[in-house]
Amino acid sequence: MPESANRGPRILLLGADGQLGWELRRALLPLGELLPVGRAQADLGDPEAMRALLSRLRPAVVVNAAAYTAVDRAQSEPEAARRVNAEGPALLADYAAANGAWLLHYSTDYVFDGSGTRPWRESDPTGPLGVYGSTKLAGEQAIRASGCAHLILRTSWVFAARGSNFAKTMVRLARERDSLRVVADQVGAPTSAELIADLSALALHRLLREPDLARANTGLYHLSSSGCTSWHGYACHVLRHVAQRGMSLRCEAGKVQPVASAEYPVAAPRPANSRLDCGALRDWLGVWLPPWQPQVERMLDEAWGLGTPPG
Repeated sequence: MPESANRGPRILLLGADGQLGWELRRALLPLGELLPVGRAQADLGDPEAMRALLSRLRPAVVVNAAAYTAVDRAQSEPEAARRVNAEGPALLADYAAANGAWLLHYSTDYVFDGSGTRPWRESDPTGPLGVYGSTKLAGEQAIRASGCAHLILRTSWVFAARGSNFAKTMVRLARERDSLRVVADQVGAPTSAELIADLSALALHRLLREPDLARANTGLYHLSSSGCTSWHGYACHVLRHVAQRGMSLRCEAGKVQPVASAEYPVAAPRPANSRLDCGALRDWLGVWLPPWQPQVERMLDEAWGLGTPPG
């Protein structure tokens, strides 16, 4: 496995300017020579540019936080989504297999059809409802078929203080409008990019430090916060928190109306059940996955510069 002398393994981070990529830039720094690359420097959907980058940098670890994430637009741009979400990861996997490198890749709850009420296990049958989910699943399958040393982390409802997300949108709208309507029949676990990045670093540390055991732990894991809520419950928690911190809102939590998905039509259907069973990851890393609420509250405090509750 190629390494940079005296600097530890060379780690190429793709998608370094996104929500998760920004947190990974912090979390991965102690592990080796980190090479963060944003889309302007390397587009995962451009195979020639990506091959040239890999050939030039020769990383020992590739961390792929890049993805086509415009869920609705993917319905009308399936080829663009496939280039980034399926063909791009396949190219990275081929490089990793040929060079003895590790590939860490992120996937999504959208690979499932959202049926039932129990949390999804890694071994459960997949059944994506739209182009985004199907292309992300194709990326997973290409990585696993390549035979490379890999770690695939499926996660859900990702948020961060940097960039846009559902919670920040709810705050903005609640300051502008007298009422809000939010979907109440889709359930999942809001998961912070900070948590994902920290556990990614821990997992990579284990894999790189214990090469004799690494192959036994290669594969697919679910990673999300503990607990679950609906988008409506999520919105209400967000608005209650910022109100307690003294923010003035036109629409308080009690005015948020729950609606069915059918009343909020979108181009791509969403899974109703996005719960993920994270037992395999907990057992391997020996960690406790925290509940989603304090992570969301911390993000809101950071994003809006909120202090302690008044009084």
